[in-house]
Amino acid sequence: MYDKHPNTSWKAKLHRIIYEADTPQGKLFDVILLIAIITSIVFVMLESIKSFDARYHNFLNIAEWVITIVFTIEYVLRIISVKKPFKYIFSFYGIVDFLSTIPKYISLIFFGTQVFIALRALRLLRVFRILKLARYLGASNMLANSLKASRAKILVFLFAVFIVSIIFGTLMYLVEGEASGFTSIPVSVYWCIVTLTTVGFGDITPVTPLGQFIASFIMILGYGIIAVPTGIVSAEYVYQNRDRLSGTPTHPAIDLNTEACPNCSIERHKDNAKYCYNCGHSLSDYS
Repeated sequence: MYDKHPNTSWKAKLHRIIYEADTPQGKLFDVILLIAIITSIVFVMLESIKSFDARYHNFLNIAEWVITIVFTIEYVLRIISVKKPFKYIFSFYGIVDFLSTIPKYISLIFFGTQVFIALRALRLLRVFRILKLARYLGASNMLANSLKASRAKILVFLFAVFIVSIIFGTLMYLVEGEASGFTSIPVSVYWCIVTLTTVGFGDITPVTPLGQFIASFIMILGYGIIAVPTGIVSAEYVYQNRDRLSGTPTHPAIDLNTEACPNCSIERHKDNAKYCYNCGHSLSDYS
């Protein structure tokens, strides 16, 4: 979205560059930022390779400091370009930006904390806004909604599975005993859960014919247990999709507007919106 109402305020210009991805300057800023984030994460991964770190330690350290300083400047600019700094500071992205900036500084005092720089990967979530992938979030929103609507049924089902695991775990403890590795009921319940979910670590195995028969039954039961929650969520997903196609969507249409309100910093406005739907402030006026 290009400027509908030109504003000469330097804070307004800075706000549009940093918080919006519809202008050429804003998109360029965010793409460069993403490249810096990815580069930083790659450097952290390479630093964990001892042979590589021993050879290029100085280069990796200097590069990481440069990127950290850049992120620090960007964090400060984000604070001063909004009318309510604390709104950004305590927002999700504000907290992520802060946590992804301080590890390198903390590493000066506490050794090893620089590995937390990998938290910068969370900042890559902005790629959905930058590349206008919001149109593809409709399906993911429906899936999240389906999981939320199915949570009661799934919780009841999981509770039933837990009870079954306790029953069969206790039974296997009585059948196999400590000699076969079933040293206690909790350990036997752990084995039952591992077997029921078809993971099968193999650290504990039944040796008696009766124990093997019970284990076979649990394995077969596991396939059905995996299918049940999938069916519950799938049915809810189909139900919500039917509502959407019939003209009663669960969620409103997704707009591609990336403009952030200069007053409250909230996003997701309508494409042609002139005022913030949250606080009523003009989207084009910083004062």
